[in-house]
Amino acid sequence: MKVHNFNAGPAILPESVLKQAAQAAIEFNGIGMSILEISHRSKEFQAVMDEAVALVKEIAGLSDEYKVIFVGGGASTQFGMIPMNILDTNETAGYANTGTWAKKAQKEAKLFGNVQELATSELDNYIYIPKGYAIPDTLKYFHITSNNTIYGTQYHNIPKSPVPYIIDMSSDMFSRQLDYNQFDLIYAGAQKNIGPAGVTMVILKESLLGKVNRQIPTMMDYRTHIKEGSMFNTPPVFPIYVTMLTLRWIKEHGLDKIEANNKAKAALIYAAIDSNPLFKGTVATEDRSWMNVNFIMEHREFEPEFLQFVKEHKCVGLAGHRSVGGMRASIYNAMDIESVQYLVDLMSEFANKKG
Repeated sequence: MKVHNFNAGPAILPESVLKQAAQAAIEFNGIGMSILEISHRSKEFQAVMDEAVALVKEIAGLSDEYKVIFVGGGASTQFGMIPMNILDTNETAGYANTGTWAKKAQKEAKLFGNVQELATSELDNYIYIPKGYAIPDTLKYFHITSNNTIYGTQYHNIPKSPVPYIIDMSSDMFSRQLDYNQFDLIYAGAQKNIGPAGVTMVILKESLLGKVNRQIPTMMDYRTHIKEGSMFNTPPVFPIYVTMLTLRWIKEHGLDKIEANNKAKAALIYAAIDSNPLFKGTVATEDRSWMNVNFIMEHREFEPEFLQFVKEHKCVGLAGHRSVGGMRASIYNAMDIESVQYLVDLMSEFANKKG
C-alpha cells in the first residue's frame, strides 16, 4: 500500500535507505549481529562513524578547519549548548527571530550572556523573513534558523555576517547548494532530511571554543565530543548508521539535482495553491519554504473535511502544526515529485466537489 508521507518530522526517508537499515537491524555486514547490538567501540561501527563524518565534509565542501560531531538531545539541546560554549556573560549575541524554534534558541542564549534581537517577524505571525537589518561587528556571534518548519518560511538569500555565523539547519540541511563555509557552526536535528530522530549533527570550527570563563559540564562541552570522536559515551548508534546511509544517498544524487527536484516540487504545489480559489498560501511569496508548504482554505470550515479526504486517499501528515492550524505539506528530499503531483490532483478534485 503506497502512503504519501507529508509529515514534518520524523520525516520521509529514501526507500533504499530504509531497506538497508532494516537488513542491518537483523544482521549488519555479515557479522552475525544486528547494528543495534554491536559495540560502538568496534571497528565496524568506527567505520560507520568515519564514513558519516567524511560524507558530511565532502557534501558540504568544508575546509579542514571544521569538525563534525554527532550528539544526542536534538537541536533543542543545541539552543543552550551553543551559548554555554561560546558566549560569555559579559558578551552579546545577535539573533534573528523568524519562528518558534528561533525564538526558543534566543531564549536559551539569555541564560548565558546578553542577547540582541536584531530582527523579528513575530508581530506578523512570522509570515516573512525580515530583511535589511544591520549586524553589529561587536557581537560574539549571529544566529539564524534557515527554514521555519511551523510557519513555512525559508531564507533564500542568506545575509552576510561580519561576526561568527551560527545557523540551525534542522529542516533544510543538504536540501540545496550553499556555501557552507560561510558559517562557523551549523547544527541540525537529523529527522527532516538527513536521517532519523535520535541524533543531531554539529559542524563547527574548533577555534570558537575555549574562550568563555565558565565551567562547562563534560557532556555539554563541544571539546569533549571532538576529542572523543563523538564517542565519549555510547552514541545513538542506529540513528548515526541510518544518517550515514542517507548521506550516501545524498552524495549519489548530488546537491545540484536534489535542489532542482526540491524547487520543482515546491513550484508544483505552490502553483496549485495560487491557481485554485479554494486554497491560499499563508506566507510572503518570496519567502516560501521549499521544505514546508503551509496553506489554508478560503472557507476554513472545509479544512477538516479536506484533511479527511486526503487521508482516505493515502496522504498522511498534512495537518498544520497545532499552533497555527491549516495544512502543511512537508516535501523533504526523499519525497518523490509523483507524490506531490498526486496531492495536487486531490486538491483539484476536492475543489471540483465543492463547486
